[in-house]
Amino acid sequence: MTEFRFCKPSQMARSEFVGQFGDVYEHSPWVAESVYDQGLTDQDNFISNLHQRMAETLLGADKAKQLALINAHPDLAGRAAINGELTAASTAEQAGAGIDQCSAQEFAKFTTYNDSYKSRFNFPFIMAVKGANRYQILESFEKRLGNDSETEFATAIQEINKIALFRLRDM
Repeated sequence: MTEFRFCKPSQMARSEFVGQFGDVYEHSPWVAESVYDQGLTDQDNFISNLHQRMAETLLGADKAKQLALINAHPDLAGRAAINGELTAASTAEQAGAGIDQCSAQEFAKFTTYNDSYKSRFNFPFIMAVKGANRYQILESFEKRLGNDSETEFATAIQEINKIALFRLRDM
């Protein structure tokens, strides 16, 4: 098990903990707040343990809170990306997948898929893009557009937990 390199979560004050981990879940510091309020142990100094506790917090939240967290995520290759309005983590994740290198035609395809997806499911397409490229992301869009709402909601939550793990590992 790998410990955090630059901090010991179990030794942090609440404000320090939320400051460090509040954006692991996109614009949703309530996840970190909830984990802290449940109490921390030395086991939470391990990335995998803290991630499991944060993931369980999200999974245990009511559907309205989960939906709000899903909706806090930006569109892939969307207007926020083009206008430079993403969080630092989202910018790095999308750039790592080569989304920042899309041609005008590829950006148009992302826009069409984003719009179709949101129209169908009423929330943005979520995918943990670390390790993927823009072609794989577009392929995933095509496949997932055929899913039902319940499947996509569950998939979005799973992908968000994957994103959180990548972000924790990068700390």
